[in-house]
Amino acid sequence: MNNKLAQDLGLLLVRLLTGGMMLTHGIPKIGRLLGDGPVRFADPFGLGPEISLSMAIFAEVICSTLIILGFKTRWATIPLMITMLVAAFYAHWDDPFGKKELPLLYFAAFLGLLLSGGGKFSLDGIKRK
Repeated sequence: MNNKLAQDLGLLLVRLLTGGMMLTHGIPKIGRLLGDGPVRFADPFGLGPEISLSMAIFAEVICSTLIILGFKTRWATIPLMITMLVAAFYAHWDDPFGKKELPLLYFAAFLGLLLSGGGKFSLDGIKRK
């Protein structure tokens, strides 16, 4: 296997795995937004918990899906990176490092995708051909 193929397969795996795992955080949030009763969610920008939760859902569901597909990969990482920094340094500010570790790990993966793009095995890669 040549080096370029290995890199493109690695990017595919990172996209599929991080995007897929992030969906497990985003999809349950939809129920929180649409459920009965008041929305309880961190509001780091003072926009209200409903808007903050909607922005998190956009990042964790829509942007994760774009990353899985490899469509506009670099752009899709930006809302996710912001969301992960807010999770680590706002929502979990008073928590031990172990609670900050997961969003920081996601942040690192999305930063890598921002720098590298989706790779050959992505809609972006197919479009480039």
